[in-house]
Amino acid sequence: MSVLKISQAHRTHGIGAAAVHALRGADVEVAAGELVAVMGPSGSGKSTLLNLAGGLDTATAGDIVVDGVNLAELSRKRLARLRRRRIGYIFQDFNLIPSLTAAENVALPLELDGVSIRAARAAATTSLGEVGIDELADRFPDDMSGGQRQRVAIARAIVGERRLILADEPTGSLDSQTGEAVLRLLRDRCDNGAAGMLVTHEARHAGWADRVIFLRDGNIVDASSPLSTPDSLLRATI
Repeated sequence: MSVLKISQAHRTHGIGAAAVHALRGADVEVAAGELVAVMGPSGSGKSTLLNLAGGLDTATAGDIVVDGVNLAELSRKRLARLRRRRIGYIFQDFNLIPSLTAAENVALPLELDGVSIRAARAAATTSLGEVGIDELADRFPDDMSGGQRQRVAIARAIVGERRLILADEPTGSLDSQTGEAVLRLLRDRCDNGAAGMLVTHEARHAGWADRVIFLRDGNIVDASSPLSTPDSLLRATI
């Protein structure tokens, strides 16, 4: 069953001669239990695709369906609720709230959804433990390293019952050993029923995925399994 279905999605910024076509007719499906990697050069539309999948941006044309729900049919309030409950998003720039501790940042989506503070904080501590930093639960983002903040962002993305996990270069601020642990965690979540989409520039990270999608100039130019990735397409991502 598809958790994410993107059908003929276009995203255009601006109009007329100034229009920028960030995405052109993308078709993507990600099933429960599947991790799909997205690769391509800078400006190819990778982050745009992820933003559409997560309901953070709106398609100019086409349909984005998450867990059977067409995002275009939702009010702003219902879309926010679906994101809190079903979608975990790992941002490149972390998007942590400086005035909240690590545990409070991770627990916030659950609390906004009506979960009691006690239960939400317990879930947050568990999630922080999964990424190896539960001892930093009471620390504020400004008192952490970039790698620690990244792991807090990852913990927030996987807390609760997330059906779709979207990761935009999730290992960018991590050392290689910690990065591998994060990818293993993402892979484990997908193996246990979540659907995942991973944007990465590194072929070795894409190797954790079931499939790889290649983007160039807003177009999906190929889709391959990691082991059969053509060398020419890998070079195109550099």
